[in-house]
Amino acid sequence: MEGPGSEGAAAAPLAQWRSDFSRLFQHYLDRSTPHTVNRWLGTLAVANIYILRVYYVQGFYVISYGLGIYVLNLLIGFFSPKVDPELEALDGASLPTKGADEFRPFVRRLPEFKFWYSITKAFIVAFMLTFISVLDVPVFWPILLCYWIVLFVLTMKRQILHMIKYKYVPFDIGKQRYTGKK
Repeated sequence: MEGPGSEGAAAAPLAQWRSDFSRLFQHYLDRSTPHTVNRWLGTLAVANIYILRVYYVQGFYVISYGLGIYVLNLLIGFFSPKVDPELEALDGASLPTKGADEFRPFVRRLPEFKFWYSITKAFIVAFMLTFISVLDVPVFWPILLCYWIVLFVLTMKRQILHMIKYKYVPFDIGKQRYTGKK
């Protein structure tokens, strides 16, 4: 007969392994942080593997549609400011409108690293879901594609109009150089 402490003794090595794995995984994530181009090339490779899998299987279009909606949602977070100027205007505070106002840099709601990490995880999970045959729901994929394109265009149009209205640019163009008077 097993004692009351035997269940905890069996779980301890598993918890230790999980802790070690989590620490090692976080170590490699931290080391990959400054290597932006390499990280995105890896994500591009993972996305291409997923696309090839869907192409050769000729299925899993609903999973691809869900992945597209998720990526669109991440893209909106990536292009949006952390503090929405529309809501801030209601509070009385607003973005600087004159040269004498205080400059505040663009801070993303979803930072680049989290954006990359979420997209990479999404493609890996979607790839694994393509091995579950129950999820291969037969659909007419051109309708899903057209609907996604309409969603993308309308969402990005709204986001770009918001950027123009509140005069913020979510891209880092680099250090501004002044050439002087000509």
